[in-house]
Amino acid sequence: MSATVTACHAEPAPTSYAPPSPSALSYSLTLPGEPYSAALARRTVASVLRTHRLDALVAAAAQVTGELMAAGWHSSPGDGLYLSVRYRDDSLRLIVYDAHAAHPHPRLAALCEARRRGHLRVLAALVRDCEGEWGFGPAREPGGGTRTWATLPYRAAA
Repeated sequence: MSATVTACHAEPAPTSYAPPSPSALSYSLTLPGEPYSAALARRTVASVLRTHRLDALVAAAAQVTGELMAAGWHSSPGDGLYLSVRYRDDSLRLIVYDAHAAHPHPRLAALCEARRRGHLRVLAALVRDCEGEWGFGPAREPGGGTRTWATLPYRAAA
C-alpha cells in the first residue's frame, strides 16, 4: 500500500550568514595513496583556508600539505592517506596518517626513520621558516601506521 503525498515541507527562507570563522576550521579526508593525491590535498587545503578567511596561510600550508602527503605516499604507496586540517590557538595543524607501521628491529627502524626524514627535508625547512613545529611517530589510532604532522603559527606563516 502506498501513501499519497499531499503536502511538501517548504524550504526555509534564505537567511544571511557570516562566512565560516577561522576557529571553525576542522576538516579531515581520506585520499588514495597515489602521487596525484598530494595535488588534490594542496588544492583542498587552499580552498578550506580561503573559505575560513585564512588566505595568508595558503602558500605555506599548501606546500606543507604536499610534502606531508608525498612522504606518506613514499612510505605507504597504494594505501589510503588520512589528512586532518585544524585551526586552533592561532595555529594551523596539518596531520597525515599513513599505514606504514613501526619496525620491531632497531636497525630497520633507524633506516626507515632516516628515509622518512629525508623525504621531509623541504617540509622541515619550510616549517622552520614559519616558526612552526613538525614531527612523526606511531599513530595512536587502531590499525597503527605513522602520524606525520606540522604546525604553522599564523603570525609567522602569514
